Amino acid sequence: MEEKEVIQNEATEVEEVKETQVAQEVEEVQQLKPQRRGQRRRKIETVEPVESEWKEQVVQIRRVTKVVKGGKKLSFRAIVIVGNKKGQVGMGVAKAAEVIIAIQKAVADARKNLITVPIFKTTIPHMITGRSGAGSVVLKPASQGTGVIAGGAVRAVLELSGVENILSKSLGSKSPLNAANATLNALKNLRAFSDVARSRGIDMKKMLG
Repeated sequence: MEEKEVIQNEATEVEEVKETQVAQEVEEVQQLKPQRRGQRRRKIETVEPVESEWKEQVVQIRRVTKVVKGGKKLSFRAIVIVGNKKGQVGMGVAKAAEVIIAIQKAVADARKNLITVPIFKTTIPHMITGRSGAGSVVLKPASQGTGVIAGGAVRAVLELSGVENILSKSLGSKSPLNAANATLNALKNLRAFSDVARSRGIDMKKMLG
């Protein structure tokens, strides 16, 4: 009987020690939790949003209708210009039932159709005319300090492409879609001085005099 009582006493002592250890561990965890939460909050607060180098500009949002069986289906068409002001620019056109979705789809379409513009100093290398449908746009290089002499969709394309000094004239159709397409067509057909010199088999210095 005495041996059984001794064993029971030892077992109770072990259980009490374990309970005290568990209680201490729980207290330590509870003390660490607010500190960790505060550290997490600080980390979240210190994160700064990274600005993208790509800029977007909405040129036109227009409500369009499509005749279907049972009536007319209304939707919105968005024309968006996307560029990084470092020689890359593109245009996207998309339709959707909501304006925000149409803009998002147009931005995605514009990033798929990017072109590279050969910029000479802060202007274009030479005069050129771009055409699209019934509209055409004439682009002329300009001296430093002239600025972007253009308006509407033409100005949006030129600014986002990175051209700082240029003269332009829009002829024919006044549609923003035609004007933007004609401007992109002109910028796409520009030739850099280095490419022309290479095709002629002469040095760039000799070609420029």
